Amino acid sequence: MKNDSERHIMDQYLEQFMNYLAVERGLSANTLEAYGRDLARYADFVELNQIDHPEKIGNDLILRYLSALSDAGLSPRSRARALVAVRTFHKFLLGEKITTANPASRIESMRPLLALPHVLSVTEVDRLLGTSPGSRPADLRDRAMLELLYATGLRVSELVGLRVGDLQLTAGYLIAFGKGRKERVVPVGEAALGAVSDYLHHGRPQLDKQRGSAMLFLNRAGKGLTRQGFWKIIKRRAQKSGISKNITPHTLRHSFATHLLENGADLRAVQTMLGHADIATTQIYTHVTRERLKQLHEKFHPRG
Repeated sequence: MKNDSERHIMDQYLEQFMNYLAVERGLSANTLEAYGRDLARYADFVELNQIDHPEKIGNDLILRYLSALSDAGLSPRSRARALVAVRTFHKFLLGEKITTANPASRIESMRPLLALPHVLSVTEVDRLLGTSPGSRPADLRDRAMLELLYATGLRVSELVGLRVGDLQLTAGYLIAFGKGRKERVVPVGEAALGAVSDYLHHGRPQLDKQRGSAMLFLNRAGKGLTRQGFWKIIKRRAQKSGISKNITPHTLRHSFATHLLENGADLRAVQTMLGHADIATTQIYTHVTRERLKQLHEKFHPRG
């Protein structure tokens, strides 16, 4: 293990940056781990290139770093995430007046290299949501969860983490707790409100069996449903719907955002509902809508 005199200067600045992310930005443990992993690899690359201060880093070095990641077999998604980490780190150094420029800011975002998220058509969503027509408690729960996921675009962790007290059904919204426990208000449409209300009155009491659980969605044992439990539910419902696409909880989140933008929703509003800290994350869905328009043009235009 290196002592303080042997530590590369980058390690010291990375420690400051990670403390900033944890304390001031309140990022989740998983996000901090991802940043730490990406930036440790970047610091090693900087040290190998015998650069002793971040002020001496230019965009040519960062481009070589991204190329090295590609040669190492990292996927476009992983390389795009690595670029975000490097750019954010250098932005921090600039803000702290440790450097006088952010060399990563001049490098074009790699988001176009990302695989576009899989989305369902409105018809496919209707088919998926129609796979829980029964009146058993589990059927009412599954329908409420699917309707709510598509109506709000919640992350699966946010969905299964909902408590009964987070619902404001009369007002038509819920309180979601996203990454870093950041709270946001998300509107809920009429179809989802109806499904959730039906579950609360006719399904949840039978699952809870007077145990008094605070969690909204319960399993057969009356405990809060886990992410793994909901993954099984959505896989089962997807198979029952006959849709050949690989459907995950995130597919409904992607479909929620894409369908809103296709129908004219404001990008900033969608960003707020999804709980994205950076609007650049939300902009991937503009690529999706453009790609779908292109496919429609090619399919139906006489000279497409």
